[in-house]
Amino acid sequence: MNSLKGKVALITGVSRGNGIGFGIAKRLASMGADLFLHSYAPYDREMLSVEDHDSPEMIARELRSDSSMVEYMEADFFDAQSPAHVMSEAVKKFRHVDILILNHTRDTLKGLEELTVDEIDRHLIVNVRAALLLIQEFSRQHDGRSGGRIILLTSGQHLGPMPHLAYVVSKGALHQLTPSLSDLFINRGITVNTVNPGPTLTYQPSEETYHEVSKRMPLGRWGEPDDAARLIGWLVSNEAEWVTGQVINSEGGFRRG
Repeated sequence: MNSLKGKVALITGVSRGNGIGFGIAKRLASMGADLFLHSYAPYDREMLSVEDHDSPEMIARELRSDSSMVEYMEADFFDAQSPAHVMSEAVKKFRHVDILILNHTRDTLKGLEELTVDEIDRHLIVNVRAALLLIQEFSRQHDGRSGGRIILLTSGQHLGPMPHLAYVVSKGALHQLTPSLSDLFINRGITVNTVNPGPTLTYQPSEETYHEVSKRMPLGRWGEPDDAARLIGWLVSNEAEWVTGQVINSEGGFRRG
């Protein structure tokens, strides 16, 4: 249970107790890691109409019950300086970051006819530019100690069609980055892997959507945040040091057709 004792993980996009980011944070805390959490509550309010969202302090307090040290900050990754600021604050608090998990995202669910220049740019800036800048800052601060890990999260855009095209493009970029980043970092003992968690119940879908997706799930349920968290917990552990450059689809047999 303490396989990550002494490790520090920076996890982006942790702002809701029912989100994948919180599930990952909870799993890593239970494995002994200390955590630096990034959040951006305005996105949740915009996309999910979450007004009484979990405060960062509430989330940190719950995670500290696992005896981990937990720090947090809110930042808008549309700001070009934010990725460097988030990493510098994490290093200031903990002196070193061993694990970087890029869980944040932007997805406004807009199809082709609804797209604007601004919407396309915002998806690419938040989902791709911020990811690259965070990885760059992670690389700069990493001192060569063992156990370096980078985890990206993508979607199922490489397995079948999805209607929200700006999101598809941005997540596809992370998918395609994976082998190149893996090759770049492996000589330093840092592994890079990407996880596609499939349909996950992190919000309240419409009744029609809920039942339509449920019918396509052979195990009779949507994914839960801990489904992704268990896999990511293993990928950042010493047991997975021989695994890098992989895009892993963890979808419970989800049938797209």
